[in-house]
Amino acid sequence: MRLLITFTAVLAVASAQNATNRFPADFMFGAATAAYQVEGAWNEDGKGESIQDYMFHNHPELIIGGDTGDVACDSYHQYQQDVQMLKTLNADVYRFSIAWSRVLPNGDLDVINQAGIDYYNNLIDELLANGIQPLVTMYHWDLPQALQYIGGWPNELLVDYFVEYARILFQNFGDRVKWWLTFNEPHQFTMGYSTLWVAPSQPAPGIGDYLATHTVIKAHARVWHLYDEEFRATQNGSVGITLNMDWPEPETNSTEDAEAAERARQFVMGIFAHPIYSQDGDYPAVVRQQVDANSEAEGRPRSRLPTFTQEEIEYIRGSADFFGMNHYNTTFVTPGLTGESPSKTRDTAVITSDPVEYLGALLEAIYTDGVPVIGYTAWSLIDTLEWGFGFTVTYGLCEVDRSSPNMTRTPKESAAFMSEVFRTKQLPSQYYL
Repeated sequence: MRLLITFTAVLAVASAQNATNRFPADFMFGAATAAYQVEGAWNEDGKGESIQDYMFHNHPELIIGGDTGDVACDSYHQYQQDVQMLKTLNADVYRFSIAWSRVLPNGDLDVINQAGIDYYNNLIDELLANGIQPLVTMYHWDLPQALQYIGGWPNELLVDYFVEYARILFQNFGDRVKWWLTFNEPHQFTMGYSTLWVAPSQPAPGIGDYLATHTVIKAHARVWHLYDEEFRATQNGSVGITLNMDWPEPETNSTEDAEAAERARQFVMGIFAHPIYSQDGDYPAVVRQQVDANSEAEGRPRSRLPTFTQEEIEYIRGSADFFGMNHYNTTFVTPGLTGESPSKTRDTAVITSDPVEYLGALLEAIYTDGVPVIGYTAWSLIDTLEWGFGFTVTYGLCEVDRSSPNMTRTPKESAAFMSEVFRTKQLPSQYYL
């Protein structure tokens, strides 16, 4: 199984002893963005409303500064600038997402928006003309609002809608796109069904998020099988999923802390990874046990975590060509209860704290641990709308002058460093600890 890594744009470097400082010749370097965070043009050329549009317009109190993605970085009109920034970075790949409601404004096949398809065709062609491979995320948190009106991700009917959407993408872009991600960070966006501050702001903690998780896993597997059965032979691409894990380390050497750390990993990443990538399939045992036991103790007639049938377990298991991992920082954990009851946080039964101190560690993973890492995309290419933080945080390798008519992009000092790493596929030795 191949591994694709996305980190934040702030790079710390861990020890890489016994490893060369040169990445493999075919290693893919690049940068990433997401549609709602950069495109703008929120209602232009037939695009429909997404849950992000709805939340940012109707709940400005949840967003620092009241910012919205209505214009964002205007990548809908300025995508050629973005591609030139990637070329300046010597990028091999660009990870971007497609806005479902730009292609299917109602989320369904009743309206197919050709203008949206044209936009992504133009972007893909521009990338390829500049020697940059498109790495496409199908879903980066922007469900069409029309599908939220029927319940959103907790409604298993969304599996069918997502498969129909994916088919449109494969049919229109699969001749040129060879790298696909079904979902980005489902642990994060399923929080939209447990808390107010993540779209679609449906606070049903410990229930809605688990229902959404169940649907998302099924949707991913269906799309992988769709590609495998109908498109792989002619398009010869790969389909994976990106999960996130801010790595938890035991706060002490105690058995209890070690168990807490592993439990935290399973509730955040294992809950999605285990059904897809493990030999046994299904949810991790510790997740199943914790939620079932807590549900019973709460006097419920059923577990808050749905159950896969044996047929579903077998269908989901192995449904990925590679594994995408987003990582931002490391935390220390110890056993303890936090969060409201019920909630996924409380089910996890850990308390976290931050230390922190990555390209060096990535080299170590490749050469010391033998992990087949195929690529790295930095978050992010340009300064984006960082969700609830608005434009107050700037993770981009390139600055965006939002006051200029064309939202001019300017490389930062970090871009100069990264462009040299991307060009040489080599990390300067002084960055090893």
